Amino acid sequence: MSQPFDFTGRHVFVAGGTTGINFGIAAAFAKAGAHVSVLSRAPEKVAAAVERLGRGAWGQPADVRNYGAVAAALAGAVEHSGPIDVLVSGAAGNFVAPALGMSANGFKAVVDIDLLGTFNVARAGFQHLRRPGAALINISAPQAVNALVQQAHVCAAKAGVDMLTKCLAIEWGPEGVRVNGIIPGPIEGTEGMARLAPSEEAAASVRGSVPLRRYGTIEDVANLALFLASPLAGYINGAIVPVDGGSTAAGSAGLVPAMTAGNRS
Repeated sequence: MSQPFDFTGRHVFVAGGTTGINFGIAAAFAKAGAHVSVLSRAPEKVAAAVERLGRGAWGQPADVRNYGAVAAALAGAVEHSGPIDVLVSGAAGNFVAPALGMSANGFKAVVDIDLLGTFNVARAGFQHLRRPGAALINISAPQAVNALVQQAHVCAAKAGVDMLTKCLAIEWGPEGVRVNGIIPGPIEGTEGMARLAPSEEAAASVRGSVPLRRYGTIEDVANLALFLASPLAGYINGAIVPVDGGSTAAGSAGLVPAMTAGNRS
């Protein structure tokens, strides 16, 4: 299929862009002609992603919980590839546990990665985005909208991410920076679905709960990121857009038994 978006000469930075959905987003922008930079905690994952992306891609290891490290990575990317036009914040953490089955440190770890990490990327990135036409995209999750058992930590963190997205859209819109969010639904081949639906029984239950009756693909999410970063979305600001086959509209009822089934295996 021909590439409908052209990001030639533009610089896209993807935090967490070394694996899964976030790497798929980085690869889509690279295919569309962008200079791509990535950040991740693991040096080996950064090196592998840069090699796979090609086209002069750049990367630096950093923990999104460390503001100074994030700021340094962004500065390094600018030095290597020029001003950042699109910033994607996608680093996230998760594990399956009931509220009474997790420690305060476990809860804090997910909130720190998901919510504090998103703030750190956005706050450190603003100085590089501060001009009309720039775009920030935060990657959220269905847990921000639908309460799920064994996901209290993620629900709390991702709900915060969505509200942060809306607040930044209001504050940064006058500078010309558009801020939007993406909620990926059940996406095949991701670590998240492997954890939430680890058995075929659980996976079948999830697919059955989606109105389109299938998992989505990483390309589905990447296509939405390309659109939101493009001039075609030039008047979209403060939106949280699901790409989930209708599962957010259907609510959480389908995933709850799927997670229960998965935990029996």
